[in-house]
Amino acid sequence: MDQARPLPSYLVSRFHGWRATSYQDNRAWYRRLAESGQHPRAMVISCCDSRVHVTSIFGADEGEFFIHRNVANLVPPFNPDGQYHGTSAAVEYAVTSLKVAHIVVLGHSNCGGVRGCHDMCSGLAPQLEEKSSFVGRWMDILRPGYERVVGLPAEERIGALEKQAVLVSLENLMTFPFVKEAVEDDMLTLHGLWNNTGEGGLEQYDPSKAGFVPV
Repeated sequence: MDQARPLPSYLVSRFHGWRATSYQDNRAWYRRLAESGQHPRAMVISCCDSRVHVTSIFGADEGEFFIHRNVANLVPPFNPDGQYHGTSAAVEYAVTSLKVAHIVVLGHSNCGGVRGCHDMCSGLAPQLEEKSSFVGRWMDILRPGYERVVGLPAEERIGALEKQAVLVSLENLMTFPFVKEAVEDDMLTLHGLWNNTGEGGLEQYDPSKAGFVPV
């Protein structure tokens, strides 16, 4: 690959700093993880957004979470069409091979992908309507959520759609036969969370209240 270039110097420096401190202090733990394989208790599906730091939010160590990140923390419906499905593959591996006990869908405030979906569905982002737009076609997953919030006041719509991204993903997870079976057999639980990145807040979906409540 002639296009590949050496790492930027600041990343090289950070790696050497980590290697000399965190790794050296916990070398036995890292080697144990490497030799015994991963046994995470939970899968977390979160956004690619750099402001969402999953392991920091929960104080997690290496090996605790199987993390999958994509634009707007979306899970598509079950669709075994023989095409490329990164998120579906991650869910399949987590449930059928790793046997995780929990799947957490973690949404967040000020999500650019969700805003893109809102603008596309509102007719304000025609570029996302193009068949060639990877972002637009991915955000089509959230169109049902947009239909649920379109009647809200404009100032409330984006925040509500961020939470719909979580709910739509939870609904789509249940279309996967192996997820549905594990949930019904009490081997797996699904959880919906929304993180306010600016305020450090965390809300969870409570079915009994049909809404999100503070954790």
